Amino acid sequence: MQSKIKNLKEFIPARKKLKGKLVFTNGCFDLLHVGHIRYLQEARKLGDYLIIGLNSDKSVKKIKGSFRPIIPETERAEVLAALESVSFVVLFDEDTPYELISAIQPDVLVKGGDWKGNDIVGKDIVEAYGGKVLSLSYIQGRSTTDIIDKVLQSR
Repeated sequence: MQSKIKNLKEFIPARKKLKGKLVFTNGCFDLLHVGHIRYLQEARKLGDYLIIGLNSDKSVKKIKGSFRPIIPETERAEVLAALESVSFVVLFDEDTPYELISAIQPDVLVKGGDWKGNDIVGKDIVEAYGGKVLSLSYIQGRSTTDIIDKVLQSR
């Protein structure tokens, strides 16, 4: 499992060896839930490899606030790497995966259905070299925020 977890510097040599279609997605994946699982399975079917750009703890705090992430990056990466549909997990510190997408150059860039076309970070990069950008299905009411809200309401 640990061999599936990389930083960008470690991943670039591995990327050069991959033959086939590379699918990329990114996110915090703080509390893994059925929406994540179905989304990752759907993404994996679009290519030969599924690479997840995982927001580091530092990045998640900037995006979601000081109370997040709930699960530390090392554990989030390990859980994702354990999934059959996931080929590699690449951690990044930036607010967005723009530089990561530019370096990896995936054949397919995907986000959940709650992301619309022009809002997808890296769309310009991927489309510039002929890659595809897709917004996949989204399960309403299945998000980490929904889970946190439900737990807080039950107190």
